[in-house]
Amino acid sequence: MGQPTMPEAAVYIDYKSPYAYLAKDSVYAIEDELGIEFDWLPFTLDIPSYLGSAQVDERGELVAEDRTEHQWRRVRFAYMDVRRYANLRGLTVRAPQKIWDSSLANIALLWAKAQGREKMLAYNDITFERFWKRELDIEDAAVVSAVLAEANCDTAGFSAFLEGEGRLQHDRIRAQAEDDMGIFGVPTFVVDDEIFWGREHLPLVRARLKGETPTGDPASVL
Repeated sequence: MGQPTMPEAAVYIDYKSPYAYLAKDSVYAIEDELGIEFDWLPFTLDIPSYLGSAQVDERGELVAEDRTEHQWRRVRFAYMDVRRYANLRGLTVRAPQKIWDSSLANIALLWAKAQGREKMLAYNDITFERFWKRELDIEDAAVVSAVLAEANCDTAGFSAFLEGEGRLQHDRIRAQAEDDMGIFGVPTFVVDDEIFWGREHLPLVRARLKGETPTGDPASVL
């Protein structure tokens, strides 16, 4: 009798999500432990649609905003919460100065993935770390291309991919995730057809992948 087939697993991310950043290494750990590979997929968030928008200058002073007080409370708490966990991991998370259009960086994930897992992981690591240190302009195609090159990706044809097939793939993936699967945020994990939203569900994701029934507190985050 052959080995049992592992469930299919996917993870949806967006580089402008600090929670996706915090989940990244834990997903790697599950992959290494179980000898599996998640399908890493982009899901570009439309943050202004539910949290409004704001922009600050280099001194942190507000220069533009379109948020209710309730939305501000949610945003402030979210970054306070993120920093708690980031500090435990020795990670730097600086609140962005504006709401970024992360679609270029997310399309580049598809380009890197097509060139092999190691290159995709390198691109993933560089992009997340530098963006959250405010060291990466993810709206600049030349900057994104340079990160791909640093991750040892061949960038010949990347500009055309950004403007053509890459954008189409990105939009199809997002539409399918949102319209067909009901995905609305990141990180979202899919094991077979079961959906888990949020890094706090990683212990459940791991248990599903192992075919186990979780015991204890499933909220113990890896």
